Amino acid sequence: MSATPRTARTVLITGTSSGIGLAAAVAAARAGWRTVATLRDTTRADALRKAAAEAGVELDIRRLDVTDEASVAAAIDGVISDYGRLDAVVNNAGAGHLGTLENDSLADVRKVMEVNFFGVLSVSKAALPHLRAVGGRLITVTSVGGVVGQPFNEAYCAAKFAVEGYMESLAPVAGTLGVSVSVVEPGAVATEFVNNIGVDLEAGIDAGAYTGALRHYIDRTVEQFLDGTAQTPAGAAEVVMEALDAERPAFRIQTTDWARAFVGAKLADVDGSAVQALTGSWVG
Repeated sequence: MSATPRTARTVLITGTSSGIGLAAAVAAARAGWRTVATLRDTTRADALRKAAAEAGVELDIRRLDVTDEASVAAAIDGVISDYGRLDAVVNNAGAGHLGTLENDSLADVRKVMEVNFFGVLSVSKAALPHLRAVGGRLITVTSVGGVVGQPFNEAYCAAKFAVEGYMESLAPVAGTLGVSVSVVEPGAVATEFVNNIGVDLEAGIDAGAYTGALRHYIDRTVEQFLDGTAQTPAGAAEVVMEALDAERPAFRIQTTDWARAFVGAKLADVDGSAVQALTGSWVG
């Protein structure tokens, strides 16, 4: 494997067991970043190690559970102890959830928020002093679901909206001290993510009064993931790399033309009617 120079910039990436996180970790290492690839369960790192070996790059694989403040602190402190600096963080760890308010418990919603919102804040808070020291970069992988609310994704979109609002508010403040803050917004990505939404399609769908609408939504969504229009993890990771390496990255960065059009339609939809008409068609 190629050796990483001691002078290399150091990036920590969360959620690297699969998908965008795995692809971004390999891409960053290939680009010369000293890459600390973290995941909640290091026994699930086989795919990550295999991808790194195939690419001929070295990764520093470490445990980091974004919902455990002690785990977050240990990971960040370990990077500083071993390398003396942290130049960038990519908040990628996240969890999907499919459901609707009447059927979900508040505990379900809180769990989604813990991973997708508070977990991002925990990592970012621990990293910021070190990013300030080097004029570093804080990048968070959100989603077009952080801009456009989508049926049966209420909790997920709420968490992503919260992340985007927080980071949009933080960006000018962090910028006064030399830290660049950006969010990267993928659309549909062909990863394991769509398989981890908590619905057993083969067992049938029973959402009570919402069953018909949920079936319509799932049929439409599965078709989107199977018809070849979903972006590859590597494609999304390329955009993350552009945000890492750009001299002055934008705050909000979409990963495809489709995502740009989708987000753009929402941002121009002052009264919300265009988005409601669109997403309403997804549920029948």
